[in-house]
Amino acid sequence: MGIDKISGCDRITIMDIQESWQKAVNSTKIIRPRVQELHTFSATKLPYVFLTESSLNPGDTVVRYGEIVVDKPSIVLPFNLPQFEGFDFKESFPFSEDTFMNFLLVRGVSFPSFKYNNKTNFLDVYEGCLDKAVDFYLNKLQREENVNTGLITGSEDCWQFSVLIFICTQVAKSAEGDIQKILAEFMRKGRLN
Repeated sequence: MGIDKISGCDRITIMDIQESWQKAVNSTKIIRPRVQELHTFSATKLPYVFLTESSLNPGDTVVRYGEIVVDKPSIVLPFNLPQFEGFDFKESFPFSEDTFMNFLLVRGVSFPSFKYNNKTNFLDVYEGCLDKAVDFYLNKLQREENVNTGLITGSEDCWQFSVLIFICTQVAKSAEGDIQKILAEFMRKGRLN
């Protein structure tokens, strides 16, 4: 599709995605990443706590407890065709998942062809500002010696993008180790000489 053939609605949608994505890139902070790498040969559960300033109650913090299951699909998918479930794109934004995927691909952002299933376990409100909430949850995770849960902050209206940024950093962190483990498994099974 040539740039001159993009309709007015498509231009607005692309601008909406661009603005939301840029806002998430600028506002997302991964306060505490998951310490453990992703599992190479099985699904990985990535629990997270996402904190954001409340737009309804200034001075309070919205706390989103969620979990992303990163699962390799049971069928072989084409390269760079991830599946996103549970991110509520349709409910929150005026664009489809396909439009969003095309937006990312054009900008060189790609995810491995896994299934990424997000589940928001529950929402809560921390009665205090974002900085106090960050300190509280950071200390809580450290006291519990929780090496699985990530702590993220970002904008309330584009939390999905912040969670995707979190996933992307975790996948990238695990990539080198995954390649080594896959090669070792192939050698163990005699598939590499």
